[in-house]
Amino acid sequence: MSMATALPVWALIVVLAALKGTQLGFAGRRFALALGVAAALFAFELFLAAPSLQQRARTWLGGRGAVLAPLVPLFAVLIYSAGLTRDWNLMFLGAAYVVVPALLVATSAGKPPGTWGDYAAAVVIWLPLEFHRMYGIFPYPQPLTHTLTILMALSTGVAAYVMLRRLGGVGYAIDWGRDYTFNFGFHFVVFAIIAIPLGMGMGFLTFGPQMARVHSLAFDSLAILFFTAWPEEFFFRGLLQNMLSRSFKNPWWGLITASVIFGFSHIFHAPYPNWKYVVMATIAGFFYGRAWMKTGSLVPGTLVHALVDITWHVLFR
Repeated sequence: MSMATALPVWALIVVLAALKGTQLGFAGRRFALALGVAAALFAFELFLAAPSLQQRARTWLGGRGAVLAPLVPLFAVLIYSAGLTRDWNLMFLGAAYVVVPALLVATSAGKPPGTWGDYAAAVVIWLPLEFHRMYGIFPYPQPLTHTLTILMALSTGVAAYVMLRRLGGVGYAIDWGRDYTFNFGFHFVVFAIIAIPLGMGMGFLTFGPQMARVHSLAFDSLAILFFTAWPEEFFFRGLLQNMLSRSFKNPWWGLITASVIFGFSHIFHAPYPNWKYVVMATIAGFFYGRAWMKTGSLVPGTLVHALVDITWHVLFR
């Protein structure tokens, strides 16, 4: 992906979000500020996934200058808090959420990936999301709460690991290699052959096409792709599976362990404890992770992930 492609994609999604918010009745300075913060964080996510721009940013920042990267999510949370909530406790919490992972990975400078600081930073980024402790930082507007929180977490992770730590092998680049099409199709089809009968047999899935969702399919698909599939693949495959594979010195153990952790991250979905979701997500994580392992890119696994979620969204309950 080039900057010439990334810019119109970014603009299209920001405009769609603005139109959706207007349709839901949001307007005025507060909505404009929240949307502006979301747009800035989304730009950080998307533009750095353009390989040429990411390389230029790394070159421009240099080694020591990479500490400036976390300032993007930091300023985003400070501007949002100062302009909307004016809650100093929430502002401090948001700032700490951005700064602490950067400090932790900074302790690993010059060391092989998989240090205690690398894993500790991942825990600091993910656990507050898992337990919904970060949602209070972005209370307005309600439809953007989840998206803003995810964007904040992803931007924090990209700033810490991709720009500051410069962790190798993440695959944080939107490109298309020669074997990506095969890996995308193969992993989706094989997973569907396994997951649909298993899910229906366990009572986790019920076939029930919901044609009403087709009307919003384009908007929902973009949201799933950029604000669910890509962030989760970045964290669980690009970071966690990557570091575990190096720690175990075995990519298959890294794949299996990351898949199990991915499965257990779904246990809190209602009804708790949702063991059926854990099983299904673990299997899904194996296929997403294998796509990453075979290509070295987040793109094929992200597309499989997104298509699985979209198929479930439309055809199953």
